[in-house]
Amino acid sequence: MKDTIFLIGFMGAGKSTVAKCLKEQYGRRLVEMDQMIERREQMPISRIFEENGEAYFRQLETGLLEELAGSRRLVVSCGGGVPFRSCNVDIMRRSGWVIFLTATPETVYERVKNSHHRPLLEKNMNLPFITGLMEERREGYEAAADIQVSTDGRKAEEICEEIIKRIRESEEKPELSR
Repeated sequence: MKDTIFLIGFMGAGKSTVAKCLKEQYGRRLVEMDQMIERREQMPISRIFEENGEAYFRQLETGLLEELAGSRRLVVSCGGGVPFRSCNVDIMRRSGWVIFLTATPETVYERVKNSHHRPLLEKNMNLPFITGLMEERREGYEAAADIQVSTDGRKAEEICEEIIKRIRESEEKPELSR
């Protein structure tokens, strides 16, 4: 039975916050992919991008997903680009539930505007850029997801309850899931 929860979505959609809540409320082990990669590489993601390129970083993400594939009762907060490699989507679907957390561009901007550890936004911290990038990525997130949940104006606990409820409903009625 697949029981890992993979949280996907745009930067600032709430993946880390919701992952922490799922850990605390439902006794899951938490894996923050970006933090784990930074720890292993002993440098921030922005420097990994700068020194080794995006392709290298994306391969690190895939390798980590492969490692996690056999684990149980995890909640994995995925980096924003994880679902854009079909091999990553295959790994996540085999291992668990893929939950797409959504937020409006305005919500994302408010959440990330003071952040300096998001390489794709570092020189583009503005609403038009965020809106465009979110729209570019929306279809990929939707295609990868088993379940989609909005985080706008909601508490983490409420979002976690909805995720668990919808997973249980999908398990009881397989026609609700992929």
